Amino acid sequence: MIQSDPKQCLYCTNNQTLHDLMIEICPLTVSRAFLFKEQTYRGRCLVAYNGHVNDLNELSDEERNAFMSDVTRVTRAMQKAFNPEKINYGAYSDKLSHLHFHLAPKYVNGPDYGGTFQMNPGKVYLTDEEYAQMIQTIKENL
Repeated sequence: MIQSDPKQCLYCTNNQTLHDLMIEICPLTVSRAFLFKEQTYRGRCLVAYNGHVNDLNELSDEERNAFMSDVTRVTRAMQKAFNPEKINYGAYSDKLSHLHFHLAPKYVNGPDYGGTFQMNPGKVYLTDEEYAQMIQTIKENL
């Protein structure tokens, strides 16, 4: 199993690539919550584990349970804040071996409803004020 170097990992280094893609919402118990800047899927977030591990199966039961609790906490906040029909979970990490989950809300008659969400459609970007409002709404529901 190939693992990326933590010194080159966007989650571990908080590098510019990370900041170009997403805005940190807040730290959680064992991870961090982010709002994706590309908002084709209104309310899309990401939860990244604090440690540089490649896969969920590398965590102890306690670590896994804590991480999944963080993921669930964020999806519950997303559900209250945006009321999607469904939230899709994506944990691919093919090219970036740092455990993280994409959380993409799906809406009836919305983009890709009934199918797989696109990683980065590059279509919908908001103003700084709109991002701030979304983050505030999520935080109020965490």
